[in-house]
Amino acid sequence: MIILDYKDRRPIYEQVTERLSELMLHGILVENEALPSVRSLAMDLSINPNTIQRAYAELERQGYIYTVKGKGSFVAENSSMRENRKKELLIQVSEIIDEAIRLGITDEEIKKMVEIQYQAANQTGGERVD
Repeated sequence: MIILDYKDRRPIYEQVTERLSELMLHGILVENEALPSVRSLAMDLSINPNTIQRAYAELERQGYIYTVKGKGSFVAENSSMRENRKKELLIQVSEIIDEAIRLGITDEEIKKMVEIQYQAANQTGGERVD
């Protein structure tokens, strides 16, 4: 479920936060689903429970999860977060297209690359093709 990159300069809790939020945004972890306990996830990842606690606190602060005292942490309703992420990505795509045009990349080249990437992503489950 979560793979940590020990060569990544970011703290481990940030990696855990990012991976869990991605799983939620992609619908792998669904609304009201219980997250693993802090202790069990820490054991699975062979990291300190305080690191998981910090990641869960950050996810709760960002609105991705909620905690029920004595029951654990659960995935929050995230359709608005998913929509916000879509908007962010569309802005990024727009900025990239603007830069491509400034560099002289033609509309046909841009369209062809988008087609190739879209088809490849549908075949590989979203992995980037170079």
